Amino acid sequence: MSPDPHDDLRRALRDLCARFPAAYHRQASYPVEFVDALTKAGWLAAMIPTDYGGAGLGLTEASVIMEEINRSGANAGHCHGQMYNLGTLLRHGSEAQKRHYLPKIATGELRLQAMAVTEPTTGSDTTKLKTTAVRQGDRYVVNGQKVWISRVRHSDLMILLARTTPLREVTRKADGLSIFLVDLGHAMGHGMTVKPIANMVNHETSEVFFDNLEIPAENLIGEEGEGFRYIFDGLNAERALIAAECIGDGHWFVEKVTAYAKQRVVFDRPIGQNQGVQFPIARAYVNIEAASLMRFKACAQFDAREDCAAAANMAKLLAADASWEAANACIQFHGGFGFASEYDVERKFRETRLYQVAPISTNLILSYVAVHILGLPRSF
Repeated sequence: MSPDPHDDLRRALRDLCARFPAAYHRQASYPVEFVDALTKAGWLAAMIPTDYGGAGLGLTEASVIMEEINRSGANAGHCHGQMYNLGTLLRHGSEAQKRHYLPKIATGELRLQAMAVTEPTTGSDTTKLKTTAVRQGDRYVVNGQKVWISRVRHSDLMILLARTTPLREVTRKADGLSIFLVDLGHAMGHGMTVKPIANMVNHETSEVFFDNLEIPAENLIGEEGEGFRYIFDGLNAERALIAAECIGDGHWFVEKVTAYAKQRVVFDRPIGQNQGVQFPIARAYVNIEAASLMRFKACAQFDAREDCAAAANMAKLLAADASWEAANACIQFHGGFGFASEYDVERKFRETRLYQVAPISTNLILSYVAVHILGLPRSF
């Protein structure tokens, strides 16, 4: 077997994650100390070029970071936003914007953890979003609502997608959307309010309301009206990173249940001796390894600035399915102990279930493959 080219990266992540035991991650609050430790060690600035104070790594390395966080028993959902949000700023921001923001993000002085795209009435139908940004002199005035906006209460900056040209005035429904960088310190209480959403996986997420929020025109990223195209750079990166997190979860489940199956004795034999236990665990492991290869393909294409949409979507689907398969085997073979908080299986089980639904549902990925890869008629 050839050596893992990311072995040093993995060992360093494991050393940091080991400082935070399983009991720490059972808390119901946002893991501030854990995210701060990752930030101070430079892991969340991995994709920032060295010219701006970062490590200059690619999405491939970022995916390994996310994988190892989840494999350690933690949840990268508390901090992964900065990785894919950076791509939007890096690829489409002006030089002035990058010079102003990236060095501060690299040091941890600023956090870019939030992205506001999803809305309560449109969901995945992004082109029909209703949040508007109207140009008035040197400012845009924003009105509307977003939902499921994670980490906004633990971020200084937020990527916002809003409609700058009414849908009725564009020839293509994907036109007329624009991206802005929102200074949350200024926005909170000055036209923007946040309402937390309690949820089953302890993701720090919220509803966000805009009531005549003013954003300086200089905070527009790229060209007005091109935001839909820009945002998918970030979303493709997000899907590859989520795939990596699922792979990390999958390995956690397999390692956890394998160790338990070796030592748990029932009817005078370890349960791991039974093929009915062995085969589901082995199948989950095989599928995790296969999903990992698709993840690395998507990341390599992204880093080479090639179209990675197909690979990123397929990686996310394969990895989410593999982690869910591993989660089911893990909880099943732990029996009643799988539901006990002290074993952490039920927590990780809840966390990995999310990825069948978000950030893009399994069915939407299948629809994408059917229409955009196989050429079947569009269903919606």
